[in-house]
Amino acid sequence: MRKNPWFRASFDLFSLGLEVATVMTLRTAKIALGGAAGETESRRMVQEKIDSALDLQTRFMTGQMGTDGPAAMSKTVTHYRRKVRANRRRLSKS
Repeated sequence: MRKNPWFRASFDLFSLGLEVATVMTLRTAKIALGGAAGETESRRMVQEKIDSALDLQTRFMTGQMGTDGPAAMSKTVTHYRRKVRANRRRLSKS
C-alpha cells in the first residue's frame, strides 16, 4: 500500500498550527504588557516575518524546495517550524 504524501503534509500543517497558536498567545501577552519589551517584540515580529518570507521565496526561486508539491510543502513547513519553535523557546523564558 502506497503512502499518501498529502496526508503527511496535512498532519504537519496541523501540528504547526498548534505551535503557532502558542507563539501567538505568548507574543500577544508580551505586546499587551507594553513598554520597551512590547515595542521590541512588535518590531522583531514584523522583521522576522519579512526575513522569513524573503528567505523562503529565494529558496523557491533557486530550486531548493523540491520539484513536486509534497516535497515543497514539507520543506516549507520545516522552514516555518524551525522559526516558530525558536520563538516559543525565547518567549517562554520571558
